[in-house]
Amino acid sequence: MPRNDNGELDTALAFLNFARESVLKKTDGLDDEQLRRPLVGSGTNLLGLVWHLTIGERYWFGFHVSGLESDESWDFGMEAPAGRETAAVLEGYRTAIADSDRMIREAGGCEARVLHPIDGKWLTVRWVIAHMTSETARHAGHADILREQIDGVTGR
Repeated sequence: MPRNDNGELDTALAFLNFARESVLKKTDGLDDEQLRRPLVGSGTNLLGLVWHLTIGERYWFGFHVSGLESDESWDFGMEAPAGRETAAVLEGYRTAIADSDRMIREAGGCEARVLHPIDGKWLTVRWVIAHMTSETARHAGHADILREQIDGVTGR
């Protein structure tokens, strides 16, 4: 649990990174089959959650906060592409996180406005960080349950 309290951005990023690290920790020590194994009726699996969050990082921080244009379809599905190696998916999430953190800092702080409107509104970087923190934390909870189903491992 983060104890950062050195300002709004520092605290916000500490909690976002705590949630991100929680998701990644749930993948530790598992093989490709375990990470791709669907464990609920919707077909959700650990690697699919990581893929979904990677797209989210790129969309919210890359497109909205930094204004980067992309030819991505912004498919937020919960299934990692079958042809993409597991290590590449996990590294892609780590890269997206590092890119997002850089873009957040380059945006100029929590009060900065997004460069592409969200539902027609010029919301702040603060809103995007809060949204992604709640989204990532929610999926970290899903990852907890999926990991427990795979091998009984619980806890952060």
